[in-house]
Amino acid sequence: MKPTEANLDQLNNMSKNTMMEHLGIEFTEMGEGYVCAKMPVDHRTHQPFGILHGGASVVLAETLGSVAAHTTIDFEKQFCVGQEINANHIKSIRSGYVFGKATPIHIGKRSQVWEIRITSENDELVCITRLTMAVLDKKNNS
Repeated sequence: MKPTEANLDQLNNMSKNTMMEHLGIEFTEMGEGYVCAKMPVDHRTHQPFGILHGGASVVLAETLGSVAAHTTIDFEKQFCVGQEINANHIKSIRSGYVFGKATPIHIGKRSQVWEIRITSENDELVCITRLTMAVLDKKNNS
């Protein structure tokens, strides 16, 4: 995987005025082959029974996988879009933070598959997802 030119400050600044900012998602770490973020478990991310909403976990997972996918391409020629996401919700959580880490399963010329593991502050598995990304060519607008 090629390292990205983006840094954590740039990623967090790009999240302003988006769903990521609304949910409190913050990028925390990135490196060769992975991207990490955290998300609070509070009134913004709860479902009516006071536990983390599965949809919030999916937003965190797709955010991580999408950013990670973009670190592998040439921005001048290509872009990535989500094609399919699968989430298994393993454990409920009521408060604190969850932490997500995206790692590649497959990096191809036209598709990518990422695994995103979401854990609690006690390193318990809360949700595991698999995200398929399509790699598309930019159209020449000249």
